[in-house]
Amino acid sequence: MTRPVLLPVALGCLIATFVWGRSALHLQRAWRRIDDGTGSVSADLARSAFRKELHTTLLYAVATVALGVGSVSHDLLVDLPVYLFFVPVALTLIYGHRFQDEARLAEERTKLERRAEEVLAQKELAPRRWAARLAPEELPVFEGYEVGHVYEAGTGLMAGDFYDFFPVGPRRLAAVIGDVSGHGIEPSITAFQVKYLLRVFLRQIRDPAQALEELNSTLSTQGRGEEFVSVCIVIFDRLANTLRHASAGHPAAWLWHDGEVRSLRATGPLLTLDPRANYISREVELASGDLVLLYTDGLAEARAGEQLFGEDRIAGAVRRDPGIEAQVLCKSLLQAAREFATAPLRDDVAILAIRKT
Repeated sequence: MTRPVLLPVALGCLIATFVWGRSALHLQRAWRRIDDGTGSVSADLARSAFRKELHTTLLYAVATVALGVGSVSHDLLVDLPVYLFFVPVALTLIYGHRFQDEARLAEERTKLERRAEEVLAQKELAPRRWAARLAPEELPVFEGYEVGHVYEAGTGLMAGDFYDFFPVGPRRLAAVIGDVSGHGIEPSITAFQVKYLLRVFLRQIRDPAQALEELNSTLSTQGRGEEFVSVCIVIFDRLANTLRHASAGHPAAWLWHDGEVRSLRATGPLLTLDPRANYISREVELASGDLVLLYTDGLAEARAGEQLFGEDRIAGAVRRDPGIEAQVLCKSLLQAAREFATAPLRDDVAILAIRKT
């Protein structure tokens, strides 16, 4: 053996030939499965990948033969197999432009796939960001009041439930919760609009019933007769130790006061049903430890077959432990509805609890 150093290199090339050859066979099978005769981009890319693997396999096969022969002889005629390298080189020159075109095609497809992934990510992220505006994870803290809240999106893409807690004057706080019928982007936009219109109206109008009438008139002029909005407003007067509430067709809120649970029911119809609808407000005294619980209908309408979770179970949760922390109450109610329901909650659920401390 005149050039033994070439023998291990030849063995390495032989191993590489088998590796690249098996890869080429896998890609050939993949190409044939994809190719349906229509000239799809996926089939073209699969065929291109197979050709490149086959080209590499041929290159290593030639190298194995040439280096194997070269390791046992220094005769020029015996070294002629080395010239077989010109075969893959020639193939590279012939098909090189096609390989480049297919590589650019693969690059373009990668860009499209990346863009599609970004769009899908935005599609998933947008509803969460929108819901965070309608039902934020954090609400402001005000001295003398303990606040709890939870929100869980249903099976719809966009949220239609919302809640808010904000000052409307030097001594007054407003708690608001609402629900827009339907699912999708339009009800979600309406919910966003209602939430921020109420911030404006409640700072200008002291009576929540009059604010609801102004809101109803504004929404009714938009001509969205298929969207119905329920809203409950509670105004806390920190100096007078009272609350004043008004509700537009919203599920009953519950008030723990003077050792008993009492309902704060709707004081007018759903918004947009009648542009001239009248609403009234009612005032209740508050004492330390009193609790107000507001929620959207997704909680009461959690289903186990034909049976609903219902108002009685919600009121019962307050009655059983009236001193429970507001946040714990909200979370325990949501968990109880999940455990009660025989399927995932289909509708959005928003819960807001406020206790005077």
